[in-house]
Amino acid sequence: MAAEATMIGNDLMLHPWESGFKLPDTFNMVSLLLERHLAGPQSERSAIIHKNETISYGELGCMANRIGNGLRQLGVAPGDRVILLLHDRPEFIALFLGAMKIGAVPVPINMLATAEDLDYFINDSQAAVVVVESELHTRLTPIIADAAHLKTVVVHGAAVPGTTELSQMMKDASDQLDVYPTAKTDHSYWLYTSGTTGRPKGVVHYHKDLVHAVEAWGQHVVQFTPEDRVLCSSKLFFSYGLNNALYLPLYYGASVILNPDRPLPEVILGLIEKHRPTGFFSVPTAYGQILNYLEAINQAPDLSSLRFCISAGEALPGSLFQRWKKKFDIDILDGLGSSEAGFIYISNRPGIVKENASGLALPGYAIEVRDELGKPLPAGELGELYVSSQTLFAEYWQKPDKTAETLVNGWMKTGDMGHIDAEGYFFYSARANDSMKVSGIWVSPLEVENALLSHPSVAECAVVAMQDAMDLIKPKAFVALKSGHTPSDDLGELEAACQREARALQIPARH
Repeated sequence: MAAEATMIGNDLMLHPWESGFKLPDTFNMVSLLLERHLAGPQSERSAIIHKNETISYGELGCMANRIGNGLRQLGVAPGDRVILLLHDRPEFIALFLGAMKIGAVPVPINMLATAEDLDYFINDSQAAVVVVESELHTRLTPIIADAAHLKTVVVHGAAVPGTTELSQMMKDASDQLDVYPTAKTDHSYWLYTSGTTGRPKGVVHYHKDLVHAVEAWGQHVVQFTPEDRVLCSSKLFFSYGLNNALYLPLYYGASVILNPDRPLPEVILGLIEKHRPTGFFSVPTAYGQILNYLEAINQAPDLSSLRFCISAGEALPGSLFQRWKKKFDIDILDGLGSSEAGFIYISNRPGIVKENASGLALPGYAIEVRDELGKPLPAGELGELYVSSQTLFAEYWQKPDKTAETLVNGWMKTGDMGHIDAEGYFFYSARANDSMKVSGIWVSPLEVENALLSHPSVAECAVVAMQDAMDLIKPKAFVALKSGHTPSDDLGELEAACQREARALQIPARH
């Protein structure tokens, strides 16, 4: 009973990874993300900073309630899917929470989705409602009539004939709304995979899942508090953006800075200097772009408000880690997560960072590296990463075969290749379908890319598998140089860097 009492109180620390923790059978994640912050002084705290507007938790609660009531009036029922096709703005977060609060299932969709993509997402999810920016409505026009489950379209912005306008829907609805009593194993939210290996898959998460994830990361990686203020360069429709710009700050009653614009280096740096976040979440490519931008303009912005910088989404090269640390005297804490696992589950920690490593497994997670037959491998040997936890997705929607391939006896096959060292650090090598065998030896594109990135002339690079004249697999590198460098000047040095890497990997040098 003690754990259940904690769940309906205001205590921010639940310690869900500890033995004896019990989540109530009736549980809606909104109770942690929003409801417990609406009583007393906490309701006046800043929840969202967007352009020149600051929205308190009390105001966010009213927005979410109005949207939830508005969706009900449109016929949205518990379990119905609600597609979000919105820019990063307060209405996105209020809609996500409002839909979940009435027992519906928010489904954020990539803003760059084509009409063909949207047709697939709407029909595959059997969405009841699509909430879309008005300027994108034309993409839906050929789809709406044939979407069997779609009840209506809600637009944000300019009115569109035949649709409901979001702000008017909110004005007409009550700001009082009780939390729908979902079960902890009811659908909470979905995300669609990128579709790099076939059609995108709907990743189904339960209400219980991220209870076991958010605090494990927040406490054990950065000791997150309600005083923190975060900025994430990834958009909310991505798992990385949703986790770190919605779930994490709202869980702790902290605040988030939303960026509705493209995350260009000058935009991100301007937001950091203006709004003074304590934490910055980004991906290695964006960190590199920021450094290259600053080198080109020869300026040093004030990033002194940051107490932590986080990286995920792709492996962080050691050379990039060192460049950032030299420039700003702060470590980038790299980690590994996925939509299916729900959150970052492997991460470096302050003071114990290993360059080129994704880090250590967080409390509540078990990891193993296994061979092609699913047998665990000893430390140092390359294989596929498996993870087990309470945060894993329930299924790929209507894809039982894909679900069975991925969820195996309580473990998830991640598709990530790498090894675990003697101290438990995981070193990512490549996706399982990206690794290549050259002259009988497995080669990680990442290791070759790291060799190239160590050269001061290289801004970005990518290594892929190509067939030579004898149809043998060889790695091929595509390199973008920094301003002021030309291929004729640097090609020989880059080849030498690759040859040094090849010797380290015991690969014949001219590959």
